[in-house]
Amino acid sequence: MLYLIAQYFHFEGLANLIRYQTFRSGAALMTALIIGLLIGPRFINMLRVRQGKGQPIREDGPQSHLAKRGTPTMGGLMILISLVISMLVWMDLKNPFVWACLAVTAGFGLIGFLDDYDKVKKRSTAGLSSRLRLLAEFAVAGIAAWLIVSQINNNLYVPFLSNRYIPLGPFYYVFAAVVMVGAGNAVNLTDGLDGLATMPVIIAAGAFAIIAYLAGRADYAHYLGIPHVPGAGELAILCAGIMGAGLAFLWFNAPPAAVFMGDTGSLALGGALGAIAVAAHHEIVLAIVGGLFVLEAVSVIVQVFWYKRTGRRVFRMAPIHHHFEQLGWKESTVVIRFWIVSIVLALIGLSTLKLR
Repeated sequence: MLYLIAQYFHFEGLANLIRYQTFRSGAALMTALIIGLLIGPRFINMLRVRQGKGQPIREDGPQSHLAKRGTPTMGGLMILISLVISMLVWMDLKNPFVWACLAVTAGFGLIGFLDDYDKVKKRSTAGLSSRLRLLAEFAVAGIAAWLIVSQINNNLYVPFLSNRYIPLGPFYYVFAAVVMVGAGNAVNLTDGLDGLATMPVIIAAGAFAIIAYLAGRADYAHYLGIPHVPGAGELAILCAGIMGAGLAFLWFNAPPAAVFMGDTGSLALGGALGAIAVAAHHEIVLAIVGGLFVLEAVSVIVQVFWYKRTGRRVFRMAPIHHHFEQLGWKESTVVIRFWIVSIVLALIGLSTLKLR
């Protein structure tokens, strides 16, 4: 909104700062952070009053988690409120990528909210049926994929290789939707310990803020040998907003958590990262930067597949962060070590920009 206003007045005076994506990225981060910190206490109290017993806890999970009974969920609403306000204030609302990413963020957030609401209402950890959730997610992702792909080509670019790509043609629409849905559910599976999903999302958003900005600049993209995507630099502001909203939420989600983000937040944030990766033409790099999310999702797939085939488990418990808890690691140990893994993977992902 402010960008369009400044543009109307030809970026005169101090409004000239708004012309720069780097300035608006910093402003978006601070805006989301301040809003999140301001609304947090009252919002958490409201959730606690309305939900009563809070998020249902799995009886078959680690016994230490039973102490978390009564902690309210749907804290992802705090993230969405601060993030969306920050987006609308600081981003160029004429940019199609903005609306595509907003559609995924809000759409996945709504699906997660309905799932969280069903869990709280029925006092069950089941939530909505998996089939219904996936259908809704692919519907939202399909719309976003159509908006994004209309602005870019249908090529899948290969990291570490300069100007090498796989032409997917019409199949790219399906691929883009799968990336968004997969990212959303991978982050959702990671959100099982206090702060476990929040910080890796912040780290991944920081990495993609750099990637999106560079991809949006023709000079930098040409120098680095990465695909140039006009308008993608605007997504650096969205990434900064995710970082600010995530940091504000982490203030209240730090152990012992006063609130859980729930599917409302994890699905929305994962979907947003997926949409950003598609728009910036760095889908494979997302699998590297978000490797922790991939590992969590794969651990569940492997566990379910192997158990159905043999009746035995590969891990003591899935997702894999629970496996390490069952091995005797403290929750804080698992969380911090997984944060370290996320930082290393983000650095590896960023290295693909130059190793071509």
